[in-house]
Amino acid sequence: MSRVTVRRPVLRVRQAVPAHRIDSLAAEEPLEIRVGGEPLTVTMRTPGDDFDLAAGFLVSEGTVAAPADIVAIRYCAGATREGLNTYNVVDVTLAPGVAAPRARNFYTTSSCGVCGKASLEAVRTVARWDVRDDPVELSLETVAALPDRLRAAQRVFDRTGGLHAAGLFTAAGEPLCVREDVGRHNAVDKLLGWALRTGRLPLRSAVLMVSGRASFELVQKAVMGGVPVLAAVSAPSSLAVELAAERGLTLIGFLRGESMNVYTCDQRLNVTPGGGNGSSAARPAG
Repeated sequence: MSRVTVRRPVLRVRQAVPAHRIDSLAAEEPLEIRVGGEPLTVTMRTPGDDFDLAAGFLVSEGTVAAPADIVAIRYCAGATREGLNTYNVVDVTLAPGVAAPRARNFYTTSSCGVCGKASLEAVRTVARWDVRDDPVELSLETVAALPDRLRAAQRVFDRTGGLHAAGLFTAAGEPLCVREDVGRHNAVDKLLGWALRTGRLPLRSAVLMVSGRASFELVQKAVMGGVPVLAAVSAPSSLAVELAAERGLTLIGFLRGESMNVYTCDQRLNVTPGGGNGSSAARPAG
């Protein structure tokens, strides 16, 4: 199997003192996703949880929504001269009657989750579940604790400092699943794939916490998984806020301790100690 980290020699300089040492780097390798033997897309990812990544990608594309939609996922033989498996190609067999998605025009980089889409309207995938009516309510204390709980589960980040993380949490702040990857959209797809393969979709009353910014594609993926709340430690984009408002998703940015900005659907956040929905107060400064 491919490695999650790679060790390389570096020259480390601290307070003008140089020293040679071995450093751990986050691995980044291409993964080709095929459906029924036909190439669909190539994404740059950190090896590991590849079957979840492939399944989650298909959830994000609106292709699958239940475990029964996928018959099998398997690794294909690699392209080495020795005939060894590189574990960089996976093939998904869909159930009869499940239409395969159209192949993308470009490969997907570790920083882009919607590369190859022909237009903005094509990106606005029709979601199977409506999160507008999800009644989940979160306490300020629960939301404030999410970044630390996510960070505590980032095992590979501790060695490399070079991975994004995404975690699914209950409304009480208990972790359901955490995934890491060089691409933040890959980390989320791995979560959606895990949820699909364990029969947890839609992810009602769940919170998606991400370690970076809240981009359009992450809001889109949350909606596609039926997640009503997305929280990020950094800023959202304008298009992310627009889509969140349109789909009824609660979008929280700049989440750092008890400081945060609630950009959409703030009625789900209870900021009043001892009760009340506190929606009128849920607009902290950025």
